[in-house]
Amino acid sequence: MTVRIRPNGLDTFRLAVVAGKRVGNAVVRNRVRRRLREIGRQLPIRPGLDLILGARPAAATATFADLTAAVRDLLRRAKALGGVPADRQMATFPR
Repeated sequence: MTVRIRPNGLDTFRLAVVAGKRVGNAVVRNRVRRRLREIGRQLPIRPGLDLILGARPAAATATFADLTAAVRDLLRRAKALGGVPADRQMATFPR
């Protein structure tokens, strides 16, 4: 996993998920993106941040629990955790 974080000046956080062709075929990439978006909804990410999560090829075979642990550790090290779980506070980037 990779993460890029920038302040956005809003009361919510925004999350984008990227999975390139090296992750797998379209079915696998979409499954990884769905899982990562759900993990983003469940974690207490600080408001006021724009996050881009990049999936690596190992994410294709990882379990949901493994992905959750990896994202939690990555965001903890980036000091992006600390808000309340934001089911409805997350804003997504337009497509």
